[in-house]
Amino acid sequence: MKGGFCYLMTNRRHGTLYTGVTANIGARAHQHRTGAIAGFTRAHQLTRLVWYERFDDIQSAIARESAIKNWKREWKIQLIEATNPDWRDLFDELG
Repeated sequence: MKGGFCYLMTNRRHGTLYTGVTANIGARAHQHRTGAIAGFTRAHQLTRLVWYERFDDIQSAIARESAIKNWKREWKIQLIEATNPDWRDLFDELG
């Protein structure tokens, strides 16, 4: 089975948050950054990848996304700040 990623995008520190899932984090983050796909992230200019987690199978990534989408906003902020306290855009670190 193919692996997957759960991720969070934003427009600025403590800004609007979007939770997503993908099999290719680099390509998907690039789509968000360039506004390639119409929808919530383009409308809100969510171009900054601030958190992601890799999973060995896509089903686990989907389950994590579903769980995070049901979290309080405060918990999502804590998740980001645990590994990315400065809310850096992690896109360039993907390699």
